[in-house]
Amino acid sequence: MRPWRSDERRIIVRGLFGRAAIAIEPAIVAVLFSAFGLRLLRLGTDGNPDHGGLQLLAPIFLLGAAMFAVYAILLLAAPFRALRETFQPIFVVDGYVRTRGRDDFSQRGFNGYVAVLLHDHRVACEWPTVGVGDLPNRTDAAHMEFSEYGGIHTIDGRPTGVLPAAFSNIGVRSNEPP
Repeated sequence: MRPWRSDERRIIVRGLFGRAAIAIEPAIVAVLFSAFGLRLLRLGTDGNPDHGGLQLLAPIFLLGAAMFAVYAILLLAAPFRALRETFQPIFVVDGYVRTRGRDDFSQRGFNGYVAVLLHDHRVACEWPTVGVGDLPNRTDAAHMEFSEYGGIHTIDGRPTGVLPAAFSNIGVRSNEPP
């Protein structure tokens, strides 16, 4: 095991800030919709007959505010989990990498599994893969670094792309294949 290096953690933090820049818009809309809804409730109960129907619109704005707040939270959930996982160790294994095709329990869209095996062929960790066509059943000797949440970071010293070498500003074009 080894701890995350500061340059590796910096990439995760930069991704978090990129996602936060995206999540700020629904958060602002949630605050504004909450203010509108609360103001409409207050106007509807002030006794002015011209404002009588306004309280009927308040639940619409308050529901919209709740939905935008949930959206902002969901946008930040995965990056915060990734940051939390950087405080867990990165495992270093001199063993085997195994790929295998789908099984009866595979979810739609997944094309198989990749696993890190220890020197005695016990499974250290396994992750589903996304793609078209089944993965071949294959086992190769390898020296790997992996984290439970992120997957295999390097195989025989070569990066797998799970943790990019750099992360572009606010994540623009970060989902393009390497």
